Amino acid sequence: MDYLVQDLGKKNLTYKSIVIKDASTFGVISNKLAMKIIKKLSENPGCAMDLARQLDQHEQKIYYHIRNLEDTGLIELIRTEQRTGGTAKIYGVPYQAISLKLTERGEEIPDIGLDENQLLKPFIEGAKFNSLIIVGSPEPHGVFKAPALDASCGIDLGVFLGSFLKKISYPYYRVDVQLREEDYKKNLFLIGGPKSNIISEKINEDLPIYFDYSSPDSDWNIISKLSNTTYRKKTNGVIIKTENPFDENKQIFLLAGKGYKGTVAAVLGFIKYFNEINKGNSNNPKIIAKVVEGLDLDSNNIIDDVEFLE
Repeated sequence: MDYLVQDLGKKNLTYKSIVIKDASTFGVISNKLAMKIIKKLSENPGCAMDLARQLDQHEQKIYYHIRNLEDTGLIELIRTEQRTGGTAKIYGVPYQAISLKLTERGEEIPDIGLDENQLLKPFIEGAKFNSLIIVGSPEPHGVFKAPALDASCGIDLGVFLGSFLKKISYPYYRVDVQLREEDYKKNLFLIGGPKSNIISEKINEDLPIYFDYSSPDSDWNIISKLSNTTYRKKTNGVIIKTENPFDENKQIFLLAGKGYKGTVAAVLGFIKYFNEINKGNSNNPKIIAKVVEGLDLDSNNIIDDVEFLE
């Protein structure tokens, strides 16, 4: 499905659109009655008899325009109904706008899925950032007295999220040790796992994919409750969308790894493969919880792609 995006300054509106390839098609809808038929059918599907009554027109005129509109693909037959006197053909309009492309040089925008399931809600609504990015303190802190080395990943995330925004409202982020009580009850993006981010540690045990360790001195592993799989590589990371336990009306996105490279992989996967995340976990598509493995494709010791493991 194609879309028309209208920039209204404070917000964007999207309309499902049919793209006209032959400009002569506009000749069909240049007739005022034909345009009225399309608008009526966009509100409610109907047959020629219905339209004739609604528009106070002779039924033969309606039939004439319906044939032309159907031939050009501007309306479509969606079903038939048995009515007194015969079978009625019910037509509909599966779009909200009509567009004509003048060039193929369109501007690329992030693919966030313009249908009903929008992954960024409620974190971004009305082109406004309705959340906080929480990064770990670079100083030793929290239960594990560990410094956060992955806070810089928040820069990449912030630049990506900024491409969807029209309204600026600071602050966009807080360090985990600086959170106030009211901050917990917001939509949150958490950067880093339980060792580096104290908020991640607070929610860890309730996650569908969580971080586990046998003792404070041992290495962490990622455990999936959905697949009963243990992930041990330092380039493994998780991307999880879950309810905020501090406020059931808010949401949390966790982007974290076993270490710095794992968190880089999680953030990169979130930015680069938005539609894949929206499909949910391969074992339970209703749950937004993915495990990724960071890849260094050009062998320069920098994670530049990811593979989804579940």
